[in-house]
Amino acid sequence: MVPIKYNIRSLRARWVSSLMTVLGTGLVVWASVLAFGLADGLNHTLEISGEPLDLIVMRKGSTSETGSSVDESASREIESLAGIATNAQGIKLCSPELVVLDNVPRRDNNGNANMMIRGVTPIAKELRSGFKIVEGRENRPGVREAIVSRAMARRFAGAGLNEELSAIDGTFLIVGLFEAGQGATESEVWSDIDVVSQAAKRTGVRSSIQLRANNPTDAAALTDRITNDPQFGLDVVTEPAYFADQAKSGMGLKVVGRTIAFILTIGAMFAVANTMYAAVASRAREIGTLRAVGFGRMTVLVSFLLESILLCLAGGVLGCLGVLPLNGISTGTMNQTTFSELTFAFRFGPLVLAEALALALFMGTAGGLFPAIRATRLKIVDALREI
Repeated sequence: MVPIKYNIRSLRARWVSSLMTVLGTGLVVWASVLAFGLADGLNHTLEISGEPLDLIVMRKGSTSETGSSVDESASREIESLAGIATNAQGIKLCSPELVVLDNVPRRDNNGNANMMIRGVTPIAKELRSGFKIVEGRENRPGVREAIVSRAMARRFAGAGLNEELSAIDGTFLIVGLFEAGQGATESEVWSDIDVVSQAAKRTGVRSSIQLRANNPTDAAALTDRITNDPQFGLDVVTEPAYFADQAKSGMGLKVVGRTIAFILTIGAMFAVANTMYAAVASRAREIGTLRAVGFGRMTVLVSFLLESILLCLAGGVLGCLGVLPLNGISTGTMNQTTFSELTFAFRFGPLVLAEALALALFMGTAGGLFPAIRATRLKIVDALREI
C-alpha cells in the first residue's frame, strides 16, 4: 500500500490545481445541499403538522380546505357528537374554521402571493401543537384584528406587528405574532371566524371542522359516523394524512433539486478527471519508480483513486460548511394543494449532509477512476525514461 502521505504531498505540490478542484467540487456540493435542504425543510414542516387523533372534516371529494364547504348547521351537529376530547375546562376540542385566500403583495415589491386567512374560534389554538403568542396579544372576537406568524410578518407587506394588512376588501390590524412548532399553521393569518365570514360574504358556511378524538377507537367511530351518515355526507381525514397528501406536492421540488445536483455532478466529474489526468501525465516517472520498487498495478490504482477521493471529500466538507449559516432561514413556496403561500425553513440535518458527502465521494470515485486506470497501464520502462 502506497503511504497516504505520498498523496498528500502530491496534492500540496500541485496546490493550485488541487485548490481549484476542491473549490469547484465544494460549489457543486453547496448548490446540491441547498436544493436538498429546501426539499427537506418543506417535508419537515408538513410532517410535524399532524396530530394522530386530530380529524379534519371537509366536503366530500375535497382535497383541501380551500376547496371545501360545510354548512354551519352540520358543524353544530358534529360538535355535539360523542367521542370528542375536551380541554381542562370541559370544552370540546372542536373548531369550525373558514379559510379564505387573498392575493397580497410581498414585502419590498417582491410580487404578490396567495395568503391563507383562517377564521377561527378561541378553541382552535388548542388544536395546534406548540401554538403560542410570542409578541403582542390575541385578536379580539368581532373586531378586524389578526395574528400572524413571524415568518408571514417578514414576507408580506402590512403583516408586521401593529401594521395594517390589506386583505378581503378591507384591512386587518395585526395585534400579535405567534409560533406553532414550525408547522404549516405558521403559513397562515388568523382572525375571528365571524369577522372573516362577513368580510368574505360567506356567512352560514365553514371550510372545515377540526376536532380531536379521545382515543383511536373514538376517532374510528367518529369517522364512520360522519362519513356514512346521510345527515352529514362529509369526508373525514386524519391530520397526518391531510398533510401527507400536501407533502406529495413537494415531490416536484425534490425531483428538480436532484436533477440539478445530477447535472452539476456530471460537470464536476469531468473537472476532477481532467485534474487527475494532468496529475498522471506529470508524474509518469513517479509511477514508474513505484512500479519498479515492487508496488503492483492495483496498489497504484488505489493510490490515485484515493487522491481523487480526498480532493472531492475536501470539497464536500467545504460545501457542507458553506450552507450551515443558512440553516433555519425562512423561505416559502406555493403549496400546490391549497394554492397558498407555504413558509418553511431550510433544514440541513445529518441525513442531508450525509447525502452531500456521499455525492462528493461518488464524484471522487467516478472522476478519478479512468485516470487511475491509465496510471496502471503505463509501462515501467517508458515511465522510467522520463527520469
